[in-house]
Amino acid sequence: MKLLDKISDGLMLSKADTKNYISTIPRRYKVYTIKKRNSEETRLIAHPSKPVKALQRAFYSFFKEYIPVHECAYAYQVGKNIKMNAEMHAKNDYLLKMDFKNFFLSIQPSHFIAVLNKHGIEISKQDEFVLSNLFFWKSRTDSPLRLSIGAPSSPFISNAVMYFFDKELSVECEKLNITFTRYADDLTFSTNKEKVLFDVVGLVKGALKRNGLAKIKINEKKTIFSSKKFNRHVTGVTLNNNGQVSLGREKKRIISAKLHDYKVNGMNETGMLNLKGELGFAKFIEPEFLERMSKKYGEEVIKKIQKFNPA
Repeated sequence: MKLLDKISDGLMLSKADTKNYISTIPRRYKVYTIKKRNSEETRLIAHPSKPVKALQRAFYSFFKEYIPVHECAYAYQVGKNIKMNAEMHAKNDYLLKMDFKNFFLSIQPSHFIAVLNKHGIEISKQDEFVLSNLFFWKSRTDSPLRLSIGAPSSPFISNAVMYFFDKELSVECEKLNITFTRYADDLTFSTNKEKVLFDVVGLVKGALKRNGLAKIKINEKKTIFSSKKFNRHVTGVTLNNNGQVSLGREKKRIISAKLHDYKVNGMNETGMLNLKGELGFAKFIEPEFLERMSKKYGEEVIKKIQKFNPA
């Protein structure tokens, strides 16, 4: 593919200087942690410098033309979202949710190279060097290169690496009348056949091994079997027993209470911004609920919050 030549021409540097620069890219990241949602755990973010980010965007866009993403993947895909992912499972009685541990950080250059080869894309040793250093991050001098949360190319690469896993698992699930979707590291399976989901955990482990992804581990603590007898949530969206997606009773109660408090007592800037975000999410997931809130608290109240923009 002669990637070094393409980058050398783009940067207007000699091949030697370009190669030296590429070798430094895995350390050109700003590293910090953020709290995970609804958890005390933290997430490690490695954010590339602006020049590196520009290179990553240019070259992952090039690869997108040649590498497919499986239709069961709902994260980072134009025209797909968490609501659509949840709707795929809304009409089924039984649910299984699984989660990969440290998903991005478990993906290494060898995984990406292997997928390129499976798709019939020839990669030279020089191309391997470029791809490994351009798209993957090194936390320490002695640590392996791995995919970072924070690089613009990482979402696409994660989906590309999982293509043959997604394909195999989709075929096996279809045979068992199981609906399967993957949203980044969240795997969701649903069916109307009782007990069939208990075989899925073994299918997932086997598919990872057969597709050279043994370094990606299942987070056993987050493997959850459920049914209509219990509250069911998929990627933050509630599945109700009428076969529809919903905000869920508790979320609705909280939003309604906040609207009442705002109408009676007013609200500070932080509270307004949070409520604005919650109303946006409500409109996206369950617009009928927002219409009811407009009738209850007044359309002008809802619009004022939606239009709130701090100076």
